[in-house]
Amino acid sequence: MKYLIIGASSGLGKELAKKFAEENNDLVIVSRDERDLNAIKSDLEIKHKIKIDVLPLNFSSINEIEDKLLSNNNLISNLTGALFPIGMMFDNDNLNLSVENISKLTNANFISIAYTIQKIKKILIQKENACIIGFGSVSGFLGRDINVTYAGAKRGLESYFESMAFDEEFEKINIQFYTLGYLATNLSFGKDLKLPKGSVKKLSNIVFNNRIAKFKKTYYPAYWMIIHLILKIIPFSILRILKIK
Repeated sequence: MKYLIIGASSGLGKELAKKFAEENNDLVIVSRDERDLNAIKSDLEIKHKIKIDVLPLNFSSINEIEDKLLSNNNLISNLTGALFPIGMMFDNDNLNLSVENISKLTNANFISIAYTIQKIKKILIQKENACIIGFGSVSGFLGRDINVTYAGAKRGLESYFESMAFDEEFEKINIQFYTLGYLATNLSFGKDLKLPKGSVKKLSNIVFNNRIAKFKKTYYPAYWMIIHLILKIIPFSILRILKIK
């Protein structure tokens, strides 16, 4: 089997590449950093005797996705699944963000994912137990004054994955979506986040085991499901006063 992993060079994407490689699956790994991708390729191919294709790509550019990935039959033919553990963020992502950067964030976190899915679905439909796996963020629970565009894009992505579960064309494909809170990665190292951080290794095991589920939405760490339910019953006027981040 062969899986496409977008955002595979670090954090969750890197851990997912390791997990799927351990189960003797071939991979197409994509991110901006070619050096990191080649290091992952060398390590995993030696350990597991599998084939890994490396593709350095700016995933916020639809043109690059079309030219470098989707037009390359050697990469996308025979895919069994596609995973999108990608998240692009800017420190100054507020309501004054430039239109150019709004476009980059929206593309990388939503539009490019939807575009890629539409282009590869005919390949996946032909495979038994094919899967499409998306990753959102708890930042999309409600409006906020930081990571504004990122949060909006992730909220839209979750809705898109829910819609796929209702679409007849996707009936033969297993759809999963993970709403992620704090993870123990380099990005969260040293930060006082108040709540426990989830293990990316444990999450990669969960993702792999769930890949054949027909449709599944998962909060990780699981306590975020309770937090989300609480936020949904609190009037927005109160949330606005509290300014919950």
